[in-house]
Amino acid sequence: MQVVSVNESNFELEVLRSEVPVLLEFGAQWCGPCKTVAPELAALASELQGQAKVCTIDIDKSQMLARQFGVQSVPTFVVMHQGAPVAAKAGAMRRAQLREMLDPVLPRPEGALNATEVAELTRQGKATPVDTRDAFAFARAHLPGAVHVPLGDVPKRLNELYRRGQLPVLYCRAGDQTKELAGQLTAKGTPVAFLDGGILGWEASGLPVQKPE
Repeated sequence: MQVVSVNESNFELEVLRSEVPVLLEFGAQWCGPCKTVAPELAALASELQGQAKVCTIDIDKSQMLARQFGVQSVPTFVVMHQGAPVAAKAGAMRRAQLREMLDPVLPRPEGALNATEVAELTRQGKATPVDTRDAFAFARAHLPGAVHVPLGDVPKRLNELYRRGQLPVLYCRAGDQTKELAGQLTAKGTPVAFLDGGILGWEASGLPVQKPE
């Protein structure tokens, strides 16, 4: 999905009637930080295809909307959910920060945990990250405290993982493989947790990884 250009004529259709959450960026053609943010918005729109919509509004061309939302500087970001604003922040942000704004209103598959949730559960000793990538990738960098179980071995080693007394949280590179596996296991009556966004999402959130010394 591409970033949608919104103005006063299509605002109701694209934003107020949207069936999915909407991230609005109020910007302007003369705004340098807005140009910096543009690739982040495009990446986010692609990442969240079908889950959320990313839109831009030029404050010079849609002054009424800018006034309506109290925009005082650009870029300003507003999250809309079911036709109402639920969050707003000003200033240039990275994709992970924008995603964090949207996370509370995004639909999540069963078992999905974001990076912050996994980090906190691990810190409390309630979860064990399970790296399902190949041995080389695991040796190069992995989540702190993670154990290595190749993706294909996970179903037959689930009992072993649960016997550790902590919630096993599966993760892969980008989250797509473990999401698919979690869905298959859940359908068979064995729900498992997985890291939404994988280790890439973890690093994008600014969280540390463990590397060889």
